[in-house]
Amino acid sequence: MKKIFLFPAVLLSFSIAAQELPMRQGIFEPTVESLSTYQFPEWFRDAKFGIWSHWGPQAVPREGDWYAKNMYIYHEERTGNPNRQYSTHVERYGNPADFGYKDIIPLWKAERWNPEELMKLFKKAGAKYFVSMATHHDNFFLWNSKLHRWNSVNMGPRRDVVGEWQKAAKRNGLYFGVSEHLAASYTWFQTAHGTDPNGKQYDGNDPQYQDLYHKKAAPDDNKWLTNNPEWQRQWYDRITELIDGYHPDLLYSDSRLPFGNFGHTMLAHYYNQGTNKKGITEVVYTAKQNANGMFAHDIELGVREDIGAYPWQTDTSIGDWYYRTGQGYRSSDQVIQMLVDVVSKNGNMLLNVVQTPEGDLEPDVLKILEGIAVWIKDNGEAIYGSRPWSVFGEGPSLQGEQEQGRFGGLRDVRKYQPGDLRFTTKKGVLYAFAMEHPQEAIKIASVTGKKVKSVSMLGSKEKIKWSQQDGILLIEKPAKLPEYNTLVFRVEFVSK
Repeated sequence: MKKIFLFPAVLLSFSIAAQELPMRQGIFEPTVESLSTYQFPEWFRDAKFGIWSHWGPQAVPREGDWYAKNMYIYHEERTGNPNRQYSTHVERYGNPADFGYKDIIPLWKAERWNPEELMKLFKKAGAKYFVSMATHHDNFFLWNSKLHRWNSVNMGPRRDVVGEWQKAAKRNGLYFGVSEHLAASYTWFQTAHGTDPNGKQYDGNDPQYQDLYHKKAAPDDNKWLTNNPEWQRQWYDRITELIDGYHPDLLYSDSRLPFGNFGHTMLAHYYNQGTNKKGITEVVYTAKQNANGMFAHDIELGVREDIGAYPWQTDTSIGDWYYRTGQGYRSSDQVIQMLVDVVSKNGNMLLNVVQTPEGDLEPDVLKILEGIAVWIKDNGEAIYGSRPWSVFGEGPSLQGEQEQGRFGGLRDVRKYQPGDLRFTTKKGVLYAFAMEHPQEAIKIASVTGKKVKSVSMLGSKEKIKWSQQDGILLIEKPAKLPEYNTLVFRVEFVSK
């Protein structure tokens, strides 16, 4: 049985790795055993769909993801070819040794960013939670930090981006989260300590800017997460500053749970400050690690192959992670199919909606949101508050080998065929998603052993013809099909 502390939370010191870490007192301790008692809040299990603002100074050059790192790499290590982002930087701004990433930051003005209007669009599109990037690997903070001068209140737009997003989310009834990519920054940003092809040192070597670029790492410190205890402690202090300043409903790390005991203590701190007086923890942490329910496993650009025993999350984007001129976007139908597949397997989908450097959305992006909103209006009943059926799906695309995702699981965007089905359930009702328009009668074998009472199609007044033969449900192709690809049938059963 958990020991519940009902008195006001206070800060304690907890000795971790011979260092004193300030930690919020509460029902969780920084151990796997204690953290494994965590229970997911119902709001996260019910929400299913979140929208993410993966946005910051790296959008300014309009060249896509990882610009701050790649602008210092003149040849791609894998191919030996000239690096596109390096070449663009030299052409547009000059040698990175003279005009570095520190000089990109003031160019980010966010002059057309209206968080309130965007949040209304996201809510209309069906998002139940919203996540703001707090810091990417570029070590630039989007919150009003007292520990780090390189932040959006001091520089660039001179606005508390996290704070303004949070206020807009709360005004519109959305849960609010933040993403931190800081843990990987220490090794990721080491490219700024290099030299140009002629041996001229980049600006990351200048001591006056090393609070942005970090110091030069030891030769053996070259993995995704640093092995430097000083940097690990710095990460802890800065992420707990973010937690304590904004108390987000969700916290995302772009890595495994970082840094051993530093990570465990951060997580205990986060859970304790997010636990109410009744002992119910109301916050969610996600990281790229299957932790058996200690927190939500996040899969980047991929989905599970089966139904998860615990709630989990896919993080994905409608295009590149940062704005890129001329990029293609996924269609609203593809986004909807991703959402359905994820939800059928007990997951949530966090979708990055690509913003321009100025902070607004392109017409193509607005059109995608409008398409999602139309589908959600008709079919949201089958998504929100639902739970997995006995199986997640049926159909031809489940046969044979399926394309793998980049970071585990299956690819998030896949081609579906007529006859491919996904399922959810709520209050004893089965929702059957026909992923593509049917060409003939839809066959559902997963209702064997249950007697069907009625079948209807969400978003339609058409009377749907159906029959049940040898336990298999046959749904005739509707006479009128909507413009969107994925249909949803509501199947009710005879009570026993």
